Amino acid sequence: MSMWTAIVIIVAVVAISRVMRERRLAHRDYRDDYRQDSADFETRAHDASLEREIEDLRERIKVLERIATDGNSLDARETRRISEEIEALRKKQDN
Repeated sequence: MSMWTAIVIIVAVVAISRVMRERRLAHRDYRDDYRQDSADFETRAHDASLEREIEDLRERIKVLERIATDGNSLDARETRRISEEIEALRKKQDN
């Protein structure tokens, strides 16, 4: 075997090994990307459900704040007093 034949064989072996290595890495990256996409989808679905839950809780807090503040405001007390007077007058009228 001549020196040039050995060089060609060495270059061919190196080239083939690099092609096989790159192909294996690309296949592994593809599998990792697929797994990552699947995990991302699950994370996005979980995030969406958490966002809905947070919005529901915010609505509940708004309602509770309104109940807490409306019952103690001056207008609410005045309205309550007027409705109690009306009910008292109805009871007097029924007797």
